[in-house]
Amino acid sequence: MLEIINEYPILWEWMAFAFRWLHVITAIAWIGSSFYFIALDLGLRKHSDLVKGAHGDEWQVHGGGFYHIQKYLVAPANLPEHLTWFKWESYATWLSGFAMLCVVYYAQAGLFLIDPNVLDIHPGVGILISLVSLAAGWLIYDLLCKSPFGKNATALMVLFYLIIVVISWGYTQLFTGRAALLHLGALTATIMSANVFLIIIPNQKKVVADLIAGKNPNPALGMQSKQRSVHNNYLTLPVLFLMLSNHYPLAFATQYNWLIASLVFLMGVTIRYYFNMKHARQGDLMWLWIPTGIIFLLIILLSMVPLKTNEADEVALSSQLSRFSSHAQFSKVRDAVIGRCSMCHAKEPSWEGIVVPPRGVVLETDADIAKRARQIYLHAGRTNAMPPANVSFMELEERQLITDWYEAVVSKPKL
Repeated sequence: MLEIINEYPILWEWMAFAFRWLHVITAIAWIGSSFYFIALDLGLRKHSDLVKGAHGDEWQVHGGGFYHIQKYLVAPANLPEHLTWFKWESYATWLSGFAMLCVVYYAQAGLFLIDPNVLDIHPGVGILISLVSLAAGWLIYDLLCKSPFGKNATALMVLFYLIIVVISWGYTQLFTGRAALLHLGALTATIMSANVFLIIIPNQKKVVADLIAGKNPNPALGMQSKQRSVHNNYLTLPVLFLMLSNHYPLAFATQYNWLIASLVFLMGVTIRYYFNMKHARQGDLMWLWIPTGIIFLLIILLSMVPLKTNEADEVALSSQLSRFSSHAQFSKVRDAVIGRCSMCHAKEPSWEGIVVPPRGVVLETDADIAKRARQIYLHAGRTNAMPPANVSFMELEERQLITDWYEAVVSKPKL
């Protein structure tokens, strides 16, 4: 797979960008509708003028028009001719996210998923662990919801949070720091999307089928769907943090990255609870921002704890990496990269204000440079993305040198 990526680096980069773009678009649609309906549900008013069977209603104004919305806890007496189903936003978000996981972490498992200094396993084994963990996470959560714990919302969420902490730590013992946090987010997103696909939508379809058949729908179906919808609401903000974390080494490349990820789930609860209470017109609980701020400060402090100083064993380069480092022009490329990039991309960056290497990328040795050949080619050869704002004054000749070196090794990539 790496041979294909190296041969078509530009095409592969644009494919990853396209999936990321799609993922963001669909996530906006899913999260937007989720937040809207939670706010709507909490803001419903109950009064004596409601139509028979209605639980509450609300008047809203938007875009120059007025909307009158009514909610039925189970279902209306007569099924409307047209129903708008909110499901594809969730499905498309998960599918596009999984596509990104395949393109970035599975196809390049030796670079982004597996760290021999954490756990020296075959990339295929790492991918299998990843897939099994995503499925197992949903099964554990679903069993908890259907167990006696599911009848006690507080007990259920406390137990699930403790499991999240364990999983967070476990991922850091299996994968790179970046992949660990990303997988915790993917597992949570899988739970959220599975809630929609396996619980909420099927329950709604059962209600519709009962109405068509002239039966009274089971109220328990609506209660179960509501429970999963509320869970999704509180899990949304942590998922967003974890998905963004791969761009910030202070989150994923620190000693206590697993604890940082765990604390983010608590912040997600305090922030969403504040807005939920406000939408429910139960007061403006401004005091909630105090524990939220304390948790975030603790996260910042944890990110500043020095990394363990144990020197990792030198990992032997693969045949592909050897090809890049043995090329005749490699010494010149190495001088250019170290001279223009290593002040930031070092284990101990010397550039003022940089505490850890950006995105966890270190470019200090021949092995580092050979291993990151494709990234260097795309970011500093084919484009001027690196160094940012060209702060180290990389010359056009050096960029051309990097481009020629990479393309010579891979027999000039087609795209």
